[in-house]
Amino acid sequence: MNIVKQVPVLLVGALLPSGGGPAAPAPPAPAAAVWKGPALSMYGDLKYGPGFTHFEYVNPRAPKGGQLRMPGITTFDNLNPFILKGVLATGAGMVFDTLMAGSDDEPFSYYGLVAETVETPADRSWAAFTLRAQAHFHDGSPITVEDVVWTFETLKTRGHPQYRAYYAAVTSAEKVGPRTVKFTFKPGDNRELPLILGQLPVLSKRYWSTRDFEKTSLEPPLGSGPYRVESLDPGRSITYRRVPDYWGAPLPVNVGRNNFDTIRVDYYRDFTVALEAFKAGAFDVNIENSAKQWAKNYDGPALRQGLIKKEQIPNQLPQGMQGFVFNTRRSIFRDRRVRQALTAGFDFEWSNQHLFYGAYVRTDSYFANSELAATGLPSPDELDVLAPLRAELPPEVFTREYRPPVSDGSGYDRKNLLAALALLAEAGWVVRDGRLVNAATGEPMTFEILLDDPSWERIALPMAKNFERLGVRVRVRTVDTPQYQYRLDHFDFDMLVSIWGQSLSPGNEQRDFWSSAAADTPGSRNVAGIKSRAVDKLIDLVISAPDRPSLVTRTRALDRALLWGHYVIPNFHINVHRIASWDKFGRPAAPPKYAIGFPDTWWIDAAKAAALQQRTGASR
Repeated sequence: MNIVKQVPVLLVGALLPSGGGPAAPAPPAPAAAVWKGPALSMYGDLKYGPGFTHFEYVNPRAPKGGQLRMPGITTFDNLNPFILKGVLATGAGMVFDTLMAGSDDEPFSYYGLVAETVETPADRSWAAFTLRAQAHFHDGSPITVEDVVWTFETLKTRGHPQYRAYYAAVTSAEKVGPRTVKFTFKPGDNRELPLILGQLPVLSKRYWSTRDFEKTSLEPPLGSGPYRVESLDPGRSITYRRVPDYWGAPLPVNVGRNNFDTIRVDYYRDFTVALEAFKAGAFDVNIENSAKQWAKNYDGPALRQGLIKKEQIPNQLPQGMQGFVFNTRRSIFRDRRVRQALTAGFDFEWSNQHLFYGAYVRTDSYFANSELAATGLPSPDELDVLAPLRAELPPEVFTREYRPPVSDGSGYDRKNLLAALALLAEAGWVVRDGRLVNAATGEPMTFEILLDDPSWERIALPMAKNFERLGVRVRVRTVDTPQYQYRLDHFDFDMLVSIWGQSLSPGNEQRDFWSSAAADTPGSRNVAGIKSRAVDKLIDLVISAPDRPSLVTRTRALDRALLWGHYVIPNFHINVHRIASWDKFGRPAAPPKYAIGFPDTWWIDAAKAAALQQRTGASR
């Protein structure tokens, strides 16, 4: 649930059978006044004890050195990950350290990084972090409590709008000791707030005192993390260098990680161009999101000769929701029946057969591929949660299991489209002279599908054709990244593709995704513009869940409310990572449950690199 922007492909780690140390004892029972220790989890089930030396999914003896070359897409004009403006450079988050670091083989546990210990009472009404004496920025200046307090207050007031939602329940940050900062929370049950504060990046108050925090900048920022910006060619490439005397390198949370001396990101116009560059050896690793590209376009001499490896790495990551999003701020999409009807326009079965090579399954939950997804009819426990909100929820929440329309796979399923026309008629839309119009005003239904990636056109255009069969005029428009980002941040669109990633421990970030307050906040993730008192209440219940069973129950209830709101046309997902790499890397034998560990747990295998150079005649 970390909202600090990281390298988009920082998805995973890997499992070393040797183990990482003794299991952790559970925190004291609620009767204890205050829990204090080097780590904290959502419900007290820490995997790693105080004596652990490294996470199990890393190779603690991984060699350091070499260069990793990665792709970026389109351009960048900003190195500050914490503001709304600009297009962020891939990898900019690697420059900054956070108070604590998460583990990739636990649902929601954090271990000390900048902070040596964390304290919190049984009711988690506050949290205090004591900083490590050795923690310092890249210029050698110490990380202080004043830096932490300034960072928190700046992000909440001047940072990206998502921070206001994320830290909404934090009332104050204050220095209470030479190296200790205390955060106090609003009354109410919010168990994850100490963990959320553990994710806080720490910025230098002195450095930013002479700079405008809210402006985009290509000046390499002062950080404290494992990498710093070494060089850049604005909009074209950026190179990060591993900090040789990185203060945090010996810590258990960093052992076996951050193994490349340099990471270079070269930018390409689109993913198709990037793939051709990868096959020609211009960069080292490509994480593939397109089923067509994966199935058809990797073949070539390098793959056939075994110089490039193609792998599908399974994962147990919650897949969240990806879909074509209705902007309900637009009058034509305010009626839930209209949104439900238009969902029939996307023929997943045809798309999966003809475009995706059968690689995907249809997404039918905002928490897909996890125990948090709603299935069947509501359980008795779910009904207890939902019943007080019955008057404000769609009736289907209580009586039906949500399923997206299933087509005959023809690309033109008349039964689904006729059902859609019936729903549209109920909502006051009729077909006149081949156009779908509002029966009362005569206003025709017409809208634009906004894209920033041309590869989505082959998915959106057949859907637009089905909309036209309903009498709807639709324009599919692809724009450049800066224009797209601006329009997204200001909700200036009719429909677009969005994805909401989810963790196994949803909480405060759900406010930024779905709350009424976020609907009017530029830059928020409430892209659909959802304003529902029932959804707001369910979000509060998820955040205040006192234990894991109640979290699962309440999240499933929220899932049902969102699904039957028909805010998106659900897309599809896959439970593997598709990754292709030039054969010069080592990585731990198996990934953890919830990540793949690239690039932070990979390394250059000297023997493989030498063999590759000998076979290709080029240094890679």
